Amino acid sequence: MTAETITAVASGTWTLGDLVVNRMGFGAMRLTQNGEAFAADAVPSDRARAITVLRHAVELGVNHIDTAAFYFSPLRSANELINQAFAPYRDELVIATKVGPGRDPSGHWLPHATPRELRGQVEENLRQLGRDHLDVVNLRIVGTDSIAERFGALAELREAGLIRHLGLSNIRPHHLAEAQAIAPVVCVQNMHGIGASAEQKTFLRSCGEQGVAFVPFYSIAGIGRTAGASTGDSAEVNAVARAHAVSTAQVRLAWTLHQGPHVLAIPGTGNPDHLAQNVDAGALRLSGDELATLDSVHDEAA
Repeated sequence: MTAETITAVASGTWTLGDLVVNRMGFGAMRLTQNGEAFAADAVPSDRARAITVLRHAVELGVNHIDTAAFYFSPLRSANELINQAFAPYRDELVIATKVGPGRDPSGHWLPHATPRELRGQVEENLRQLGRDHLDVVNLRIVGTDSIAERFGALAELREAGLIRHLGLSNIRPHHLAEAQAIAPVVCVQNMHGIGASAEQKTFLRSCGEQGVAFVPFYSIAGIGRTAGASTGDSAEVNAVARAHAVSTAQVRLAWTLHQGPHVLAIPGTGNPDHLAQNVDAGALRLSGDELATLDSVHDEAA
């Protein structure tokens, strides 16, 4: 790296419980295969390249990596790639994982884990990552039903020392209140980006008021979700990108980080060039007028 290299430090920091992370992180979902994530015909990624991307992310100042045991393709597992890249782990590297969903060896999705099954998922993450505890475990859910029993099971594992901090993923505001009555919640992972629903925008602000980190997924891909970003950005987003000589993906990331100091980005990629661009976006400062323009695009699309 040269003296001019931008690192994740430029994005600022946030504290997850007692763990200080740079706000520009890295998502491991796309490390395991080429093409759409979770596709049945996925082609395994190049192992050496994936490990190089992981290590370069940390060289660029990333110290918050998001993963899950269900991030795998034929021959590749995100957790095991992370293990190979970083074990023994440095204290400042924070690995956040998710439990709740599961996939069988062929890749088919399984019913979400019961409270009893969550311990097995936590232990599987520990085994794959080669750790004796997990820094952050997010309970990912589907639907609006009570999460008290499932979150309570994870709170017990936290008390037992297997988990350091707890978070939630894909939730509604009432889930956060329900969980906080059981154990501290350090982060919420929900879909958010330009065009996200007005409800998510309100929830993002509410998390900030409560001191809870908001960690958006699909902040670049948007409605493309697991398929990745589309090329259909609005004229306004393209104009801001041209003004800064950056990509529209970088504008989307910068806008996301501008939503509050508690917002943490976790863009994922298996491409070294895209990795550098994502980290660079943490230093992109948008003017008040540019933010107002992008906010209007967001509000119109929501």
